[in-house]
Amino acid sequence: MGNIVISKRTLDRYFSLLSRWNNDSKKKLIVRLTEYIESKETQAFDVSSLFGAWDDSRDSDEIIRQIKDSRVNKQGTEGFA
Repeated sequence: MGNIVISKRTLDRYFSLLSRWNNDSKKKLIVRLTEYIESKETQAFDVSSLFGAWDDSRDSDEIIRQIKDSRVNKQGTEGFA
């Protein structure tokens, strides 16, 4: 999921909405946002987990044969209405 960048104008609108909250509610929001930010920082993504070798007991000819056998040839195609 990508990050959303909020303009100063939008932030001002949120602030005007939040300024109506009581102090206890504001503090709860601050705590939750802080916990969320800190948990995101500690959950670093390890890029090396994306790399690795294919692990399979079958030989390459058997894998290729299985892929070809699993193909579906759809004769009839549907047109757009």
